Amino acid sequence: MLLAANVTLLLKDGVILWVKKIQERGTNFQLMENIQRFQAAIKKYGVPEEEIFQTADLFERRNIPQVTLCLYALGRITQKHPEFTGPHLGPKMAEKNERVFTEEQLRAHESELNLQMGFNKGASQSGHGGFGNTRHM
Repeated sequence: MLLAANVTLLLKDGVILWVKKIQERGTNFQLMENIQRFQAAIKKYGVPEEEIFQTADLFERRNIPQVTLCLYALGRITQKHPEFTGPHLGPKMAEKNERVFTEEQLRAHESELNLQMGFNKGASQSGHGGFGNTRHM
């Protein structure tokens, strides 16, 4: 928990984040502009809108997991940019792997009974008597 608190304090004013114009001192509004510039830059860089945190999430420490998610998203996106030569953060972004099946393959699959449909190894109700009967032990 101590490490997380230190990281949030380090990131809070937006100075360490990737921005060209930095306000190192000033009012809260000016410091929050650092974060907003960072958000605009990473959106332009390719980070999806839904993975970008709100300014208050970081500045007021409302949602630090969302801030972390955003930084990991930025790490994924940098791996798609060959001009970035720094270290990578997080896993590589998945690439589209589209598959095309013929009609024959699709029909063959419909007749298969796969294990996702369930299998009870031949269990049945035989020998249990009728519904409502008691078990004799």
